[in-house]
Amino acid sequence: MLYRFRIILDAEEDVFRDIEIMADNTLEDLHNTILQSFGFDGTEMASFYISDDDWNQGEEISQFDVTEGTGSVRVMNETTLDDVVSEQQTKLIYVYDFLSMWTFLVELAEIAEPDPQMDYPNLLFVHGQLPVSAPEKDFQAEDDDLGLDYDDDFDVDDYDDLSFDENWN
Repeated sequence: MLYRFRIILDAEEDVFRDIEIMADNTLEDLHNTILQSFGFDGTEMASFYISDDDWNQGEEISQFDVTEGTGSVRVMNETTLDDVVSEQQTKLIYVYDFLSMWTFLVELAEIAEPDPQMDYPNLLFVHGQLPVSAPEKDFQAEDDDLGLDYDDDFDVDDYDDLSFDENWN
């Protein structure tokens, strides 16, 4: 079987790539195809995350096992696409370079029969230019989501209003 994916940069601008890849290829093959199709050099770490329909990040599938034997983790080169993607499970999140946090939404668009005269993976369509730097991410939860009440005017350097002696030790 052949999977057709749309890989979308999580940004305000429309930047995406459509690719075809065999269902029995590994996530490492998909990772390498994404790197090539967006022009990354591949020197940074990456992970895939299984996602639900609302793009919530689920189980991580890492490029390398960094648990040092303390736990079990799925790795890209041992996980085939058809192990994690199906007609019911169509979405993955791909993060490249954990310092810059290039984040891509990977969605299965179609399952098809491969063309025996084609080589796969295959880049079908390119739209938009990758920006020079990764789009900014806001990783803060809403105060209401956590049930917290913050004083926006609080000054951490203003010791006069605090109820303890700043030189207590």
